[in-house]
Amino acid sequence: MRVLIACGGTGGHINPGLAIADIIKSKYPDTEFLFAGTPKGMESKLVPQAGYKLETIKVAGFQRKISLENIGRNIKAVAYLATSGHRAKEIISNFKPDIAIGTGGYAAGPVIRKAARMGIPTAIHEQNAYPGVTNKLLSKEVDYVMLTVKEALDFMDKSKFEYSVTGLPVRSNINTMTKEKARKKLGFDDSFTILSFGGSLGAGCINDTMTETIKWHVKNNLKINHIHGYGGMGKDTFPQAMKSAGIPLENNRLRITEYINDMNVCLAAADLVICRSGASTLAELEAAGKASILIPSPIVAGNHQYHNAMVLGKADAAVVIEQKNVTNEKIISEIEKLYNNPDKVESMSANAKALHLEDTNRRILDVIDKLAAKSKKS
Repeated sequence: MRVLIACGGTGGHINPGLAIADIIKSKYPDTEFLFAGTPKGMESKLVPQAGYKLETIKVAGFQRKISLENIGRNIKAVAYLATSGHRAKEIISNFKPDIAIGTGGYAAGPVIRKAARMGIPTAIHEQNAYPGVTNKLLSKEVDYVMLTVKEALDFMDKSKFEYSVTGLPVRSNINTMTKEKARKKLGFDDSFTILSFGGSLGAGCINDTMTETIKWHVKNNLKINHIHGYGGMGKDTFPQAMKSAGIPLENNRLRITEYINDMNVCLAAADLVICRSGASTLAELEAAGKASILIPSPIVAGNHQYHNAMVLGKADAAVVIEQKNVTNEKIISEIEKLYNNPDKVESMSANAKALHLEDTNRRILDVIDKLAAKSKKS
């Protein structure tokens, strides 16, 4: 079987594409894969690093805000659009895929659209509760839509396609370690443990509130262990803030680092997670069964992180606080409530776990098998 996967732009689109390839390979080891993406996006590094071949196509999104810079970007986007159909056809004709799958990002648009119009069985995977523009458009052309959560259907015309709620694949090492073993590995005791982070780049809002949160529980000598990843944007400020407060970056209750490279261990150790609400992050919270305080990023397309977060919020698995409503006092108050109410934390954790689909890989393979069967008939 020959499988074409189109994705790009952010890790939130690329990593699901890579995960789907790995899932297919686990059942069909002889499958040949080709990825299609942009030449300068994250996929240009992540895909080859994962051992897959990448063909590139120049595509860019249109900027709605009017400025001289954005006018220039839109002119370039129009130029790319004029050639993208020809390049997509070239990629498809040369590779001759049996099936094609898009996981979002601008590159997926022309490639999956062209594949569908050339009669190749096609599917897309939508990671978010609020679908991206590319997937909204493609949903009208593909054979199958895979969804992380059913709530995404509220924003799509489900009469146009067959769909399946497959969930989102998570890293294989998530949920493989006990809380006790993880805390021992981190040098923590069995006290209430917080994990906070804003992603690899960091998030100023989360860093600011965690500065005050850490000061609060350290100075009040509370039995709280805390892991915080401040990310790239906090590397010049967060350590300095801790130094000014006389707080070490690491001791038997604290581990403060720029990056969290052992997320499986830190997630296993945590009682409460404070973070953004990207689709992959939430899938891991559900897989690990963790209570959370979610602060959706307000600067993402369609405010999709808010919609993602509300899936957990409505299930009483998370406290959702929009960034505009975040204050140090509010965050500390919410943490204090949960610190003093372990039964509530346990209930939220169980609710998060109940959202996790244990058979995501099988559900995705079911879709792949349907596409493959359709390919054989054509």
